[in-house]
Amino acid sequence: MQIIQKTTEKLRLITKNQYRLFFGGLLGIAGIFYVYSAFNSNGSLRNGFGSLLASGGKDTTLNKDSSIAKTVPVLDTVLYNQKLISMANGDSSGRWPVKTAYPNTGAILPFHRIVAYYGNFYSKKMGVLGEYPPDEMIRKLNVELKRWAAADSTTPVQPALHYIAVTAQGSPVKDGKYRLRMPFKQIDSVIRLAAGINALVFLDIQVGLSDVETEVPKLEKYLKMPQVHLGIDPEFSMKTGKKPGTVIGTMDAKDVNFVANYLATLTKANNLPPKILVVHRFTRPMITNYKMIETRPEVQIVMDMDGWGGPTLKIDSYKSYVALEPVQFTGFKLFYKNDIRNPGTRIMTPEEVLKLKPKPLYIQYQ
Repeated sequence: MQIIQKTTEKLRLITKNQYRLFFGGLLGIAGIFYVYSAFNSNGSLRNGFGSLLASGGKDTTLNKDSSIAKTVPVLDTVLYNQKLISMANGDSSGRWPVKTAYPNTGAILPFHRIVAYYGNFYSKKMGVLGEYPPDEMIRKLNVELKRWAAADSTTPVQPALHYIAVTAQGSPVKDGKYRLRMPFKQIDSVIRLAAGINALVFLDIQVGLSDVETEVPKLEKYLKMPQVHLGIDPEFSMKTGKKPGTVIGTMDAKDVNFVANYLATLTKANNLPPKILVVHRFTRPMITNYKMIETRPEVQIVMDMDGWGGPTLKIDSYKSYVALEPVQFTGFKLFYKNDIRNPGTRIMTPEEVLKLKPKPLYIQYQ
């Protein structure tokens, strides 16, 4: 059994306020160890979510008896435009909604709001997905789904499990790339778990001293599945050659474009609905040349504000690094522990998050 090594908790290149807010990602990497229990894959998990989009996310209408969506076979462009306007939430800057081509049939966004649990099965400290036994984790996720459905009854909620499939490391490992790929059996486990609750799966990549050109294709057999999507984390993309955890990493638009083009090619070749690409961000340098990021009908790009801290700091960061530099859709990360680390802070409620302009359509809990 492999052991994931502990990453140091030091930041060198950000301001004091950014340090307070945003090093939760590194705290999530720290203290990783052997998987704590056997993973239950016998299909006995409760399905508490009702009828979801098992097809990978087609255009939807709301089931009056449930907050979960029913599928509709073709893209409703009128509804799509209406949902974009609703997402902009009265933004008067002219930045939102972003003008792009219509997505291919089967697009999940903006018809749904994704609510995801994030983590890794080898660690209880990287996120809620690995912190609790599967049944307990599912019960907690179900509670959050109901809260989000109640906060916005016009947008069906779609559950997701966001699994860190490639983790940054504090030591070089065998090839000197400071990253560790999870065994496929662990990815298979999260896919089985997600299937039991009709959830989407996101596979997250922290490249370390490797790169997206190397790491993304190694997950191709999973990305060919219609319910499997992708996340990339610039925080751990160490282009300067420094080891993860000593500075915040960065990705350029060309990195995002490579991944989006790869997903688009895969989607067309396998007749898949659009893929979602989540790009984590909590500082401006984490993504360079954002205006050069190219959108495509086959891929929906989410810029996810994944820093931790109190509501004021999180809102300011969302405005500065996500809303101010629009790409396509936005996400927002909530931390059960790190958001309440400092005295007087608390976790933001769904109602508070929905006041943001634009309203995030991807919500992640760690």
